Amino acid sequence: MRLKLAIQKSGRLNEDSMRLLKECGIDIGNGVNKLKADATNFPLELFFLRDDDIPQYVEDGVADIGFVGENVVYEKAKKVEVAYELGFGKCRLSFAVRKNEEFTGPAFLEGKKIATSYPVLVQRYLDEHKINAEVHEISGSVEIAPGIGLADVVCDLVSSGSTLFMNGLKEADTILKSQAVLIKHKNFSAEQQQILERLLFRMESVKKAKKNKYVLLNAPNDQLEKIIALLPGMKSPTVLPLASPGWSSVHSVIAESDFWEIIEQLKNAGAEGILVIPIEKMIL
Repeated sequence: MRLKLAIQKSGRLNEDSMRLLKECGIDIGNGVNKLKADATNFPLELFFLRDDDIPQYVEDGVADIGFVGENVVYEKAKKVEVAYELGFGKCRLSFAVRKNEEFTGPAFLEGKKIATSYPVLVQRYLDEHKINAEVHEISGSVEIAPGIGLADVVCDLVSSGSTLFMNGLKEADTILKSQAVLIKHKNFSAEQQQILERLLFRMESVKKAKKNKYVLLNAPNDQLEKIIALLPGMKSPTVLPLASPGWSSVHSVIAESDFWEIIEQLKNAGAEGILVIPIEKMIL
């Protein structure tokens, strides 16, 4: 049995998805412009689809799992389960207004015309806040709508905000934070679940590796206790004697989020020759 995976056929999510599979050690035999491909060393078959169609294919069981943005999952509202957060494709769905306007909260939207590619999510927001507004669904170039008189406000995906800025708009309120997720259909067999767990194990190992750095340093023995206290590692640091008397080599793992603060503390504690190495895989 092969697990059938649907991914975006082109664009950023396609590139990130294929990179993740490669980092998981999965080789995909994919010719140019093919809509299907098989992994050569893992029970996986890929379908290359429009991202908007992926939730429907997964709900119907044509694909067993899919990589797709959360924004698409919640907009399409299909009967699928979010099984894993992939950690890439991060963005947010936000309202944007003209630069010279002051957004005072949901009430600002009362009676406004709103252009968006996400009418379901926008209407849900309006209903939750008991706001009456006109929602105009646009498939692309939403940010130009106020400039041509089509809408007063837009609601669109935002990453850096530069596109909004270039069109005379500013971000006002975020209604959804999104990233790429792995979805699956509701009728998974035990055999399918077993293959999925093997895939998730590999993906989790890759994700953990990206969040951590491997650190090697030289430490004076009289400062070892202090330095080790700064380096808990996965269990505890590895300490090896150096050829130079009174010195040891210390090996450990540091979380990316704590990296610079801990490195400064290590130097202040007397550590020297600090080497920082990326981790390819991390299995706990």
